[in-house]
Amino acid sequence: MALLAVRGLTKHFDGLAANSEIDLDVPQGSLFAVIGPNGAGKTTFFNMVSGFLKPTAGTIEFAGQDITRTPQDQIASMGLIRTFQLVQLFTGMTVAENVEVGFHLATKGGIGAALLRPRWLRRQEARVHAEARALLDYVGLGEQAERNAELLPYGQQRLLEVARALAAKPELLLLDEPAAGLNAPETEALAAILQRINAEGTTLLLIDHDMALVTRIAQRIAVLDFGRKIAEGTPDEIKAHPDVIAAYLGGAESAYA
Repeated sequence: MALLAVRGLTKHFDGLAANSEIDLDVPQGSLFAVIGPNGAGKTTFFNMVSGFLKPTAGTIEFAGQDITRTPQDQIASMGLIRTFQLVQLFTGMTVAENVEVGFHLATKGGIGAALLRPRWLRRQEARVHAEARALLDYVGLGEQAERNAELLPYGQQRLLEVARALAAKPELLLLDEPAAGLNAPETEALAAILQRINAEGTTLLLIDHDMALVTRIAQRIAVLDFGRKIAEGTPDEIKAHPDVIAAYLGGAESAYA
């Protein structure tokens, strides 16, 4: 069953096609990757799926509902959550506070509750506090909880973004270049965390340029080039696909080794 179903997705900017007639099904429970060279339209695709951009044509269905024109906040409340290519942390806040912000979709409150601080609100805050620390332990950042988030090394900032996204309890998590800028040990840690998240039931859709990472953890891969989908298949099928080798690797098949 497809959790995300995209049909004919197209986006034009001033007459130029960033995406053109993309069809894609992301099965529920899968770990799916979208790859392609720079400028292939990957982030534009993510921006449309998550509601940050409206398509010129085509449809997007999530969990059986048409979300093509749905505002991004409503899409997030439905369980489709994303991270961004550039790290976006809340400056001046601790690591734990950054994760606690991610719980806003699953909590309730208001100005009156904030002023009166009823018992239910205090219980909710205690639960969020505990769950945030559990998520930090989950991604290996438990000992950094009270540290200023800005002071984390870049690789740990990436993991913090993943923890914050998980706080929103996603059914589908979109990850835009999660391994960008990571060294080999950090990439290994990220791979293990993503596989664990997926094994525990969350569907993952990721973009990344790290081919070793993508072909090792993804169950299925779609390839974009000049805004069009040119191939889709298992990692082994993609590695052997002549159009992928030509477009993405410039003929350098050994780059997959």
